[in-house]
Amino acid sequence: MYSREEKLKAVELFIRYDKSPASVIREIGYPCRATLYAWHEEYLANGCDMPSVNNYRRYTEEQRRAAVDHFFEHGQCLARTIRALGYPSQELLAAWIDELEPGRRPKRSSAKRLTHENKQRAVVDLITRKGAAKDIADELGVERATLYNWKRKLLDEEVPCKLPRKRDDRSIEELEEYAESLRRDIDRLELQRTILEGTVELLGKDRSVDPGMLTNREKTILVESLRPTHKLNVLLDALGMAKSSYLYQRNALSKPDKHTDLLIRITEIFHESDGRYGYRRVHAALRLDEIVVSEKVVCRIMKEEGLIAKRPTKRKYSSYKGEISEAPENLVARDFHADDPNLLWLTDIAEFSIPAGKIYLSSIIDCFDGMCIAWSQSTSPNADLVNSMLDAAASKLHEGEHPIGHSDRGCHYRWPGWIERCERYGIT
Repeated sequence: MYSREEKLKAVELFIRYDKSPASVIREIGYPCRATLYAWHEEYLANGCDMPSVNNYRRYTEEQRRAAVDHFFEHGQCLARTIRALGYPSQELLAAWIDELEPGRRPKRSSAKRLTHENKQRAVVDLITRKGAAKDIADELGVERATLYNWKRKLLDEEVPCKLPRKRDDRSIEELEEYAESLRRDIDRLELQRTILEGTVELLGKDRSVDPGMLTNREKTILVESLRPTHKLNVLLDALGMAKSSYLYQRNALSKPDKHTDLLIRITEIFHESDGRYGYRRVHAALRLDEIVVSEKVVCRIMKEEGLIAKRPTKRKYSSYKGEISEAPENLVARDFHADDPNLLWLTDIAEFSIPAGKIYLSSIIDCFDGMCIAWSQSTSPNADLVNSMLDAAASKLHEGEHPIGHSDRGCHYRWPGWIERCERYGIT
């Protein structure tokens, strides 16, 4: 819980730094933004709690009433009233108005701001519309005249507000020829889509889908799969493949694979190693079997068959070690609000990576105002890290205070040392 002096210091810096919460937090390290705004509202509403900067008691009741009356009699402008009377600040005058004449001070409009792209889109909709311009204006929440103002600013005056309908004077023969060209385009696009789908099946989704990346062997396989529905010359033109190359690859595919027995043995060695062997160790195992083959051949076969060795991955630290004891009851149920200090504590361990290695921070936060009650740091997330933090936090408890301690139920908070300390300090 923060003292009155700490609150006053934060509010004074908040006012001095033009109400910049980031500057205040950067200088003194507390509190959070929401708490700082709440302290400022409390300072404006109850200045008597902070006598060193009391703005309310600086003015008499007659001065306050005169300022409020001047505000309503001269156009309801805060700046005009302050210039005429010489006092107070805009925030204080607004607070007086809300106190003496509640509900009468005009609020700022919360109209939606439209970007330049929104205005351009609105002008295009205005020109190409089929209905009324008012429908577009109502959808954007602006006046109808505003649309035409945007049109005049973005376009020349010669551009009409609505495009005229064009009459199609083409003959029947021209329309039939146009329809035939559309059908040819549709056939071409459907063929491109079919080729792309076949490329995905050959290359897999993890690689870039580009038919130009296919080898002649893969193109031949794709052509053979599409031959029942498309002409050969059309497929070869779409793939950019010569017919002689296609015939050569088709004959090569019809021949038996000379590495069939080698593939079987490579697969056996890979699975016997539980997927840990890469192509180099598989090649070494083949040499022990007196099978002479190039490393590149082994690498290619394993790549084609998807035989990829497992690699160890770095895992982030997790405090969960299984259910080592009975899980405590969840008393908080995601309600992290506390009306008084030392009613509800939150604790957790954070991991930070620095050039020297990893460091672990354990802290306890009071849900009343977000203050850090106690913290400890270590290069190892062990029991001493959390136990020393809990001892430091418990030393700040007053008689009769028994807070609820909420954690992620990790192993640190289910060890006997932590449970014994919670029972000793009366922490639930």
